[in-house]
Amino acid sequence: MTCSQKAGLGLIMTGIIVTGALNWAAFGRSSLGSAKPSQLRWVFYRAKIAWELLLQASVSQILTTYQIKSGTLVVDDTGKKRAKKTSRIPGTHKIKDKATGGYYNGQELVFMVLVTDTATIPVGFRFYQPDPQLVAWRKKNKTLKEQGVPTCQRPRQPKPDHDRFPTRQALALDMINDFTSAFPALKIHSILADALYGTGDFMDKASALAGGVQVISQLRSNQIVSSRNSTTDLDTYFARQPGVDTRLIIRGGQEKPVTMLAARLHVKAHDKRRFAVALKYEGEADYRYLVASDLSWRHTDIARQYSLRWLVEVFIQDLKKCGGWNRLSKQQGVEGSERGLIMSLLCDHLLLLHPEQVALLKNKQPGMPAGCLIEHLKMESLTETIKDVVMADCPEQALKALTTSLREALPTRTSSKHMAERDLGRQKYTQSLVYHAKAA
Repeated sequence: MTCSQKAGLGLIMTGIIVTGALNWAAFGRSSLGSAKPSQLRWVFYRAKIAWELLLQASVSQILTTYQIKSGTLVVDDTGKKRAKKTSRIPGTHKIKDKATGGYYNGQELVFMVLVTDTATIPVGFRFYQPDPQLVAWRKKNKTLKEQGVPTCQRPRQPKPDHDRFPTRQALALDMINDFTSAFPALKIHSILADALYGTGDFMDKASALAGGVQVISQLRSNQIVSSRNSTTDLDTYFARQPGVDTRLIIRGGQEKPVTMLAARLHVKAHDKRRFAVALKYEGEADYRYLVASDLSWRHTDIARQYSLRWLVEVFIQDLKKCGGWNRLSKQQGVEGSERGLIMSLLCDHLLLLHPEQVALLKNKQPGMPAGCLIEHLKMESLTETIKDVVMADCPEQALKALTTSLREALPTRTSSKHMAERDLGRQKYTQSLVYHAKAA
């Protein structure tokens, strides 16, 4: 990379951290006019940068800094809400809102993070888009089914185009393959994912890509399992005996009381034996069912390892709150979406390489959250600015120059709330129409 490219990317990351958004005009104002929005936009869209290697190089730098030799890969997906009409933003589709139960138009992403005994590092992402033909068929099929149309008279399901529209599981496998190929010396302990990825195909392929490691996911309560000569669903199988009350260490921290049962069962959907763990936290009425590919692990180790999956949720919340890509990130086209997200993830890496964070994590102390680090950076920036003014040869001139720069950088907008210099129209009665009022 050239010096100008490095400077441009540095300014963009600084702007994201300071403003909390991916907005060129805001970057220009925050830099007091020293960074031109047009120049930053040119670096973002036109500069010849190997964007696909930036994230990989940043991950390599973090692994070297913290001397990380092993870790656990965690996969999860999330949605980014967009406007109702998004003709220039790629991959938008209708996404179910878990909070309200409704739907919204947005982009959907699959993330992968590396959880180590030192730090949690985002290492990959993919944009997910469902096959439009399948979406249209499901919608029409649902309508016809509600109308009572028999199956033989409804249209057949079209063949999925997985080459153009890969599934979430395929995207996750692609990320695992890319990561293990880029860092072959890094030892992977296990791969964790939620119930969406709990298919036999995904678990087998993910394990093979990472060298036969343990893959832990979840099963549905109605999935059919077999043990000896008995075939039933998971709920019925584990209801035969009371659970064992014990205490489970959650994410290497506090212990929580849980109820557990475990068995090595033949899972019909996977067509092979898996290790099924029924887990219920205190206060919960129903079991959740974990499934593991490696039968040689202890069930307590499986449950404890799967508790690390929650860390990817924390990362996603941090990204949406502090990463910048989630706010005012309407960069057009495929390049705009992918590069904007890469810059936001690089900001997360930048915070991991902050001297205070490095000092804490290297000495096995709890690290600071992203929001706290960003506040520290803003404080340092303000302190340095005040220091430059105070230590100047002529502080009065330095303060005057700073004040002028601030005034020039801040925009002057017109308010639509106040009606000064506007025609409000005639606001009194008309003499020739008074008789109407009298008649009434």
